[in-house]
Amino acid sequence: MKRIFRCTAIATIAVSLAPLISDSGVFSSNKSCAGGDTVCAQTRGMAAVPPLVLWAWERPEDLRFINPRQTGVAFLAGTVRLGPDGMSFRPRLQPLRVAPKTRLVAVVRIEVAANSVLDAIQADKVAAAIAGAAEAPQVVAAQVDFDATVSERAFYRELLLQLRRQLPVSTPISITALTSWCIGDRWLAGLPVDEAVPMLFRMGTGQSEVSNWMRAGRDFREPVCQTSLGISLDEPWRELPAGRRVYAFSPSRWTERSLQTLYREMQSWR
Repeated sequence: MKRIFRCTAIATIAVSLAPLISDSGVFSSNKSCAGGDTVCAQTRGMAAVPPLVLWAWERPEDLRFINPRQTGVAFLAGTVRLGPDGMSFRPRLQPLRVAPKTRLVAVVRIEVAANSVLDAIQADKVAAAIAGAAEAPQVVAAQVDFDATVSERAFYRELLLQLRRQLPVSTPISITALTSWCIGDRWLAGLPVDEAVPMLFRMGTGQSEVSNWMRAGRDFREPVCQTSLGISLDEPWRELPAGRRVYAFSPSRWTERSLQTLYREMQSWR
């Protein structure tokens, strides 16, 4: 059933992404390094992902104006919804246009309803959907977007273990991370991920504490959070650590002008 489900997910994703990329082939599917209870964490890391990545969420986007050598695109490939009746997968429905050499990160959002069954079987199914999304053309990494609560963390850990088994060895795993996970929570230690992106926007009640933390020149305590940053154009930062991969969200469609605004903000950081 897992193989049938994964093939179905891949086919659905391929159809939904058909109009976005031309002159490109699907990355080769190397064998995953899973054996029994062993999980191989030796990927190529995030080296294939550019230093700047634009998030392309569920809306039409034309990003053919970016320089593929400097900028990548993390596109919402689909949304997994978990509920009492099981799992559903909604693929991306909006067009995304990029240049043929643009490196892509396939993002899958996970949403959990009340009374969901979060067990190893569900984790395996969700991992299959994410792995299928990562087989789309030009994708060099998979990213999971899941604001897991404390009670959902064991499921999330199992999901990431299953995902690492199912992905090719060469495909790194990125996750979005609440800033509390990176500063004081410390539950990320030991997860089979190559990167956790601290989300420095839409932080809610803890925003002032995080802002003060960053302005004081402090770094994130969790090492996996120390290589990247997640920001939004409508919540600019005057100062952030330079030299890290930046994932940027725009509340409206990306344009050459909004990209220039982002460049100016980044140049002001230390």
